[in-house]
Amino acid sequence: MNERIKVLISNLKHSPGVYLMHDKNDTVIYVGKAKDLQKRVSQYFLRPQTGKVFKMVQNVEYFETIIVNNEKEALILEMNLIHQYYPRYNILLKDGSHYPYIAIKKKGDITLTIKRNNKDKNYDYFGPFPNSGAAYKMVDLIHKIYPIRKCRNIPSSVCLYYHLGQCLGPCVNKIPEETYSEYRSKIKEFLRGNNHVELMELKAKRDKASEELNYELAKEYSDLIKSIEHINTTSSVETNDKVDRDIFAYSSRNGYLALAFLIYRNGMLLGKETHVVEAFGDEEEQVADLIFQLYERCPLPTEIIINNENIIENLSSYLDVNFNNVTKGKIYELVVSAKSNANNALDEYFLSSKLDTDKIALLDELGELLKIQTPYHIELFDNSHLQGSSPVGAMVAYINGEPNKNLYRKFKIEHEEARDDFKSMQEVITRHYSRLKKEEKKYPDLILVDGGLPQVKSATSALKDIEVDIPIFGLYKNDKHQTEGLIDINGNTYPITDKKLFFLLTRMQDEVHRFAISFHKEKRNKAMTVSLLDDVKGLGNKRKELIQRLYPDINELKNASLEDLFQILPSEVAKELFEKLHH
Repeated sequence: MNERIKVLISNLKHSPGVYLMHDKNDTVIYVGKAKDLQKRVSQYFLRPQTGKVFKMVQNVEYFETIIVNNEKEALILEMNLIHQYYPRYNILLKDGSHYPYIAIKKKGDITLTIKRNNKDKNYDYFGPFPNSGAAYKMVDLIHKIYPIRKCRNIPSSVCLYYHLGQCLGPCVNKIPEETYSEYRSKIKEFLRGNNHVELMELKAKRDKASEELNYELAKEYSDLIKSIEHINTTSSVETNDKVDRDIFAYSSRNGYLALAFLIYRNGMLLGKETHVVEAFGDEEEQVADLIFQLYERCPLPTEIIINNENIIENLSSYLDVNFNNVTKGKIYELVVSAKSNANNALDEYFLSSKLDTDKIALLDELGELLKIQTPYHIELFDNSHLQGSSPVGAMVAYINGEPNKNLYRKFKIEHEEARDDFKSMQEVITRHYSRLKKEEKKYPDLILVDGGLPQVKSATSALKDIEVDIPIFGLYKNDKHQTEGLIDINGNTYPITDKKLFFLLTRMQDEVHRFAISFHKEKRNKAMTVSLLDDVKGLGNKRKELIQRLYPDINELKNASLEDLFQILPSEVAKELFEKLHH
C-alpha cells in the first residue's frame, strides 16, 4: 500500500457512495458502490485478498469517492460510471436491446407489431419475450389464426389474404368496431395462454377438410394445431395465480458464475435466459448487480423469486417489487428448474469453445508484444466497395476483449476516388478522431487496420495531420493470404504465436469485415432499388421510401409477388413495377 492510499483511507467517511479505483496510468479499473464507504473501501487494502480482487488491488495507484444521499443513488451512479469508463474489473452483461413485446393496437384496424418498449399508449402489450424470435413466431401464428389486417398500408383493392379468409378486408369493407373488439379480445386471451377454443375450432376444421378430401387444407390446420400445442407444452408449468413474476437462480464454478431466470407473465412461461460471466468479488453482491442490470433493459414484474435472503436484502431497497424466498410448492419447483438451467449453462460453457483464456491476460500479452500499454480499448477499421461503387468505411470497438456495439460506427466515403482504399482510410480516420478530439472523448488504446503496411501509413498520416497520438498497427497476411501477425509504421512485424491471442484478433478482424460488408450491401441495395424505381410511373418519393423500408434487400423486392405489391401500391403501379423487376 502506497502513502497516497494510506492518506485517502484516513479520509474515508461513513457515508453511502461510489468509489473509483485508478491505476498508475490514471485509468479507472474498477467502480463500486457502498453503504459505508469507510468500511467497504478500506477492506480492499487492510484485509488479505485472493484471485482477481487481489490482482485488481495490486494495480490500484489511488482511489476517489463520491458521496450520495442513499444506497439507491449509489447504485444508479455506479451503473452510469461503469457505462462511462468500462472498467476492466467490472463484470457487465453483454450489450443487448430491450426485450421485445407483442403490441396490439387498441382501436381501429387490428394490427400486431413487435416493439422494444411499452411506452406508446395506443397499444396493449404482451411480454417481454426473452428474444425477438419467440415474439415473431407468436405474431405469425396469430396472423394465421385470426382474419386481421396483414399489410402495413391499406391498398386500393383486396389481396390474397382476403380471398383466403385470413383478412376482413378493411380496404373495401367498413368493419364495425364491435367486430374489431371481439377479435381483439380473442387475441388477448390467446396471448394470455387461453387457446382451448381455438384448438377445438381448428381441429374441427381439420377433420372437415380431411372428410372432404382437401388434404392440403387439412395439413395447414394440422400445422397450426401443432404450433399451438408446442406453445402449450413449452408453457406446461403454469401458475394458477396468473402473476407476472421472474424466477432467478445462480451457480458458480472455477471462477465463473451463471445466472438463470424464468420469465412468467400472467402465469405463463414466456421463456428462459441464462448469462455466464467471470466471477469477481462477493458472489451474492455480483448476482444482485447482474439482476439490477437486467432490469435496466426490461420492466419489473409484480414479483421476483430468488432463494437467497442476502441478495433480496441487496435489491429490495433499489427495485420497487415484491421479493420472495420459497421453499415448497409449485413455485419452489420452478426455482429448482432455474437452478438446473444455471448448472447446465456452466456445463455448456466449460464444454464449448466459448470458454476462452482470460481475455484481460491476452490483452496484457498483446501489450507486451507490441511494447505498448495493455490495450483494453481497441478500435478496428475496414473499408468496402464494389469496383468503386457504394464505398463505405466501418469501425468496431472492443472493450476488455468484448465487442461494444454502442461504439460501432459507419462512414459513407465522401472523396471522389472511391477505388482508392488508402484515401478512404485517411478520410475515415480523420473524421472519426477529429470528432473525438473536438468532443474531448477518450481515445482507444490501440487502432488496428486491415491491409498491412500501406494502410498503417495512411492511418498514421491522418492522425498526424489532426495531431492525435494513438498506437496503430496493421494486420498483415502471409503468402497464402492468411492473417499472420501485426505490423507497425516502420515495417517491423510481430508474428502471433499464441493461438488463443491469434483467435481473439482474428475474431475482431472478422467482425469489422462483416460490419463493413453488411453496410456496403445495405448502401448498394438501396442504390440499386432507387435505380430500379426511378422510371416507374406513379412512384413518388413517399412510395419509394415505403418500398425501401419494406424491402431493404433488392432480392427481397425481386421475389415479391404481384399480390404483395398490390398491398402497398395502386394496381397499375404495382403491375408496372412487377414487370420491370422481372424483365
